[in-house]
Amino acid sequence: MFEVPQWAYEFHGHECPFMPIGYRMGTLALEKLGVGRSKNHEMHVFSEMGIAHPQGCMQDGIMASTSATFGKNLIERMYYGKVAATFWYPGKGAVRIFLRNEFSDSLSPHEFFKYRKKGVEPSEIPHEVRQDIINMVLRATNDELFKVEMLPDFQYEPPKSSFNKAKCEVCGEYVFERYLRVKDGKKVCISCSGHSKDEFTRPKVK
Repeated sequence: MFEVPQWAYEFHGHECPFMPIGYRMGTLALEKLGVGRSKNHEMHVFSEMGIAHPQGCMQDGIMASTSATFGKNLIERMYYGKVAATFWYPGKGAVRIFLRNEFSDSLSPHEFFKYRKKGVEPSEIPHEVRQDIINMVLRATNDELFKVEMLPDFQYEPPKSSFNKAKCEVCGEYVFERYLRVKDGKKVCISCSGHSKDEFTRPKVK
C-alpha cells in the first residue's frame, strides 16, 4: 500500500482522499520525468483545477510531493475544472496526469461524500470514514488511478526573475516592475490601474 507521510496531512490541514491523490500524482510525475523534488525553481506544475471544487485538495498533495510550491511560483491554476495536472521540468520534458473517470466513479458513492454534500467539513467527518476512503486511494495501483500522457511537444518558458521595483505614483506602494502599468501618464500598480490581473498571470504554454 502506498504511504503518504503524516506531515503532508498536517500541512494540508485535514484527512481527505484528494490530497493523497495529488501526492501520488506528483510522485508519479517525478518518476516519469526521472527527477527529484524541486529544491529551487525547477519543476513547473499546471493544475487544471479551478476554484470551489473540493477536489482542489489535490494541489496541496502535488506541492508536498514535488516541492513545486505556490511560494516559489512553480504551480499555476488553469481553471479547467479537471482533476489533472501537467508537470514540466527543464531539460526533461512534460507529462500530463489525469485521475481516471473509473476511479473517480468508484469514490463517488462513498459515505465520505454524503457528509461533504451535507456541508460537513472533512475534519468533522468520522475518522473511520475518512480513513476508509483514503485507503481506497492508497491501495490502488497507478494504472487504476491515473491516465498518463507524455507531452514531447510541450513548450514553456518561465518568466525571468527580477528584483527591480518602483513606487506606484498613485498609492505610493512598492510594486515589482513587471506589474507596473501606465495610466494618465503615470506608472501605477495593477490595483490603481483598473487592469485585470488575468492579462499577465495566466501561464503561456503550448
